[in-house]
Amino acid sequence: MLRSGTSVGANYRAACRARSRAEFTSKLGVTEEEADETLYWLESLGKSGLIKGERIRQLMAEANELVAIFTASRKTATGKN
Repeated sequence: MLRSGTSVGANYRAACRARSRAEFTSKLGVTEEEADETLYWLESLGKSGLIKGERIRQLMAEANELVAIFTASRKTATGKN
């Protein structure tokens, strides 16, 4: 989770520095994938009981929001709304 979670920020930064729309959408797609992978790991942690209650719900809600934001941004950038 640490790798995918920190990769979200790094890939988003790379997307913001893209030299073309194609490069931007490609890097944003990677960002979306990494955010979704982080959500997967959070779900696994929640099911395992390692993180409980409100804290895991908050983290998963935020991860879901980020996935939705990156997905919408990628679709807007590619014109596939």
